[in-house]
Amino acid sequence: MKTPSLSVVLAGGGTAGHISPLLAIARAIRTDVPDARILAVGTAAGMETRLVPAAGFELATIERVPLPRRPSLDLFKLPFKFGAAVRQARRIIEGAGADVVVGVGGYVSTPMYIAARQANVPIVIHEANARPGLANRVGARLTDHVAVAFQSTKLPDAVWVGMPMRTEISSLDRGASRTQARERLGLEPDKPTLIVTGGSSGAASINRTVSRSLHLLADAGIRTLHITGRGKQLLDPAGVPVTAPAYRQVEYVDGMEDVYAAADLLLARAGAATVCEVAAVGLPAVLVPLPHGNGEQALNAADLVAAGGAVLVRDQEFTAEWVAGHVPALLQDPAKLEAMSAAGRSLGIRDADQRMAKMVQQAAGEGDR
Repeated sequence: MKTPSLSVVLAGGGTAGHISPLLAIARAIRTDVPDARILAVGTAAGMETRLVPAAGFELATIERVPLPRRPSLDLFKLPFKFGAAVRQARRIIEGAGADVVVGVGGYVSTPMYIAARQANVPIVIHEANARPGLANRVGARLTDHVAVAFQSTKLPDAVWVGMPMRTEISSLDRGASRTQARERLGLEPDKPTLIVTGGSSGAASINRTVSRSLHLLADAGIRTLHITGRGKQLLDPAGVPVTAPAYRQVEYVDGMEDVYAAADLLLARAGAATVCEVAAVGLPAVLVPLPHGNGEQALNAADLVAAGGAVLVRDQEFTAEWVAGHVPALLQDPAKLEAMSAAGRSLGIRDADQRMAKMVQQAAGEGDR
């Protein structure tokens, strides 16, 4: 259905894990309905203040209302703060003439869901993690339009659509792109290549273990690119960046599609986007879930690991000894890597953004505004 006057309000923010799928959905809607009016809603303190305008979309903000974890004055203030956020959200929804509100979770989504329900505007939800967050558990009670990135995610009436991702990743042909990607990343074209990343902020425990494994990896003929995270560069006691044969470290790579094309094996945390993206492009991975929080990263990885597309190792077990005993053997076994790649592709979904755009248009068509 194409509705020239379609007005979509998308809610979510705080982290890249919320913002990236939100932007992918927004782009897919714009592709389907070029003159759709799209407004993103976040908070003034989140990454969305930079990423949303940079992507070419308008951003409105409401107050951030976290749920206090223990009794305090903030807990008593919660109803008043939340009520104010709902009123802000209602004004945004009505000001935009919204035909549909789309939420991807995070602090901003709950008041947006409540305000949309009050305004009788259809709600569409996308949950990125295997274990749903509080906002989307609340929102899922207010709508029949619920989509999830992982088949195992438990939300009422959920449809498995996958993870909306940038088209540069969803359309990636790793084999055809490998040579140029390695050239752009400063890597030799013909060496077994391990790429390590802990995300944009880095992963201290992964960085420590990799720093202790550099020479054994080089001795095994492995080229390692280590993305340490902003401000997390590995330094020796003299404050000089760590060096080793066949090893290069950078703080950040702009364009994970090059990483996915260049790597024979990825070593990373098990964030929802990472798990879905490596499955979609068929990249074998060693996943080291974040050891704290609610255990969601291990759940994110579970289906891919069970299918044989990735190896999971607990953070406390990820040591230089573990690396020595597993990584060289894996990188020196092309048949095993190809089997892992095929297993990942069997679970990977490349058109989640388009599926979400269709769901949004369908929901908007069911509204009475």
